[in-house]
This record gives sequence, C-alpha cells and structure tokens, in this order.
Amino acid sequence: MAIDPRFSVLVSGYTFLESPRWHDDRLWLSDFYTHQVLRVDLQGRVEVVAEVPGQPSGMGWLPDGRLLVVSMRERKILRRETDGKLVTHADLSSVAGGHANDMVVDAQGRAFVGNFGFDLMGGGTPQAATLARVDPDGSVHAVASDLYFPNGSMITPDGKTLIVGETMGNRISAFDLQADGALGPRRDWASFGPVPALIDIGSVLGSLKAAPDGATLDAEGAVWFADAIGNRVVRMAAGGEILDSISTGALGAFACTLGGPDGRTLFICVAPDFNEHARQQAREASVWTTQVGVPGAGRP
Repeated sequence: MAIDPRFSVLVSGYTFLESPRWHDDRLWLSDFYTHQVLRVDLQGRVEVVAEVPGQPSGMGWLPDGRLLVVSMRERKILRRETDGKLVTHADLSSVAGGHANDMVVDAQGRAFVGNFGFDLMGGGTPQAATLARVDPDGSVHAVASDLYFPNGSMITPDGKTLIVGETMGNRISAFDLQADGALGPRRDWASFGPVPALIDIGSVLGSLKAAPDGATLDAEGAVWFADAIGNRVVRMAAGGEILDSISTGALGAFACTLGGPDGRTLFICVAPDFNEHARQQAREASVWTTQVGVPGAGRP
C-alpha cells in the first residue's frame, strides 16, 4: 500500500501497536495480540523485551530504571525486574471497570492508569471510568472519576499537571498534580463538543468530533494525539486550537509519541481499525515516522 511521502515505515507486520515510548534511545511499544513489549532502534531492528500475559498496554519506568507495563486483561501493572522476570506491581481490579489501558509514570514512580470502564470489545454498554494512581509500593488509589475512556495520559515537564485524553468524551482533561500525588478537580484542557450520552457504542462514536487516543506533549505545551476515529494525528494547543493535522490515509492512527536524537521524530502507530477480532488474525499494524518542528517534552 502506498503511503504519503511525508511518512517512513519504521516497522510493520504486527497485530496492533500501542503505547509508544521513547526511552534510552529506543522506541518501546506494546503489540496487543502477540502479547509482546518491543524495543526498536531507528534502523527498524526489533528486540522482544517481555512477553506479557493478559495483553500489554501502557508503559513507564520507575526511578531506578525498572519497566512498568500494564497487563490489560488481568487489570494489573507488571514490573520487569533487573533479571528480566515480570512480577505483579499492582492489582487494579478494585478500580478498573474494564480493561486497564494507558499509563504515565511520574518522576517519583507514581503511575496514573486509565481503563475502558466497560467491555468495549464484548459489546458492553459504555460506562464512565475511574483513574487510578499506583504508588511505588504498589498501593492503588482512585484519584479521578467520571472519565470517558481515559487514555493518552501525559505529565507536564514541571510535574505539576496531568493531562488525560478522554477518547469517548469529546475532550482532553487536565488536573493539577499535587506533591503527594493527589489530583485537583478536572478541568477542560480542550473540548471538541458536548460530552456524549452513554447509550451504546454506536451512538457514542457517532457523536464524537475527535477521539484522542495515545498522545504526547511537545516543548511548546501542545499535545499531539492520534485521533482514533479520524485517521489522523493532530497537534493541538490548550483551549482546542488545531495547530497541525496530518492524515494517515486509509489507516487509522491509534497512538503517537515524539522521540529520536533531537526529539522531533513523530512516531505513529497505525492499523486498519481497532477491531479486536480482526486484529488478532492479521499482521497489518505498523509504525510510521515523520519529522516535526517542535521536540517532545514531559512524560511520556
């Protein structure tokens, strides 16, 4: 398939790639349905870092360098020890109303983790979700509620603001992040339209102007997000002004991050759709790259 000449293909032939992170001069990724955490260099050479039971998603690192990765179906965070073994870091089942999902880890090692809120792939009725904070000792705390599919979480470079995309909420939300890990009240970072009524998945998706999925901050305070319903990546300023929008053509965009030697490479996870049953049977997911003008900043 021909792609826009602005893009280069870094890797291809995967099931559904998510949660890209630039860390230690490599791109780290989760491949949902092979259950693998991957590490990729800029020549496209791939190393399997971990085999994750229950489907890997969000990633981050403790201050001592150990990897944390979400096990979606098990609703857990796993920790990769220095010998490579995965152990349970936290059990999210008391908070997560659906598959655990994206995560950002702050400089103190506190993980902020979203979840679907309901059984998306099983045809469940959409429900609002609760955001969890997992402290370095593995204790789990509910820190925000009534979020519409919290996703694409980011922390500003000063560590004082948590930004959360709400994929089914027509909005990106922000919270003041206190020194003790508590969150202030939710506020709109950007709003695309009315918050949808949670009737059924079809009506929710039909009412969205954009569906912010995996996302990343840049050094000017803008957010790049993959629009899960719009086949595009969007650079947006606080308040909702679209600064740039790049179409991914026939393929959907489901996550993005900034990285590379100067922080100006935009890595985009693309696939034909997010249908679990179709993606499990195919190897059609890729990472595309393109160059942008403003480098990444903050976490992830």
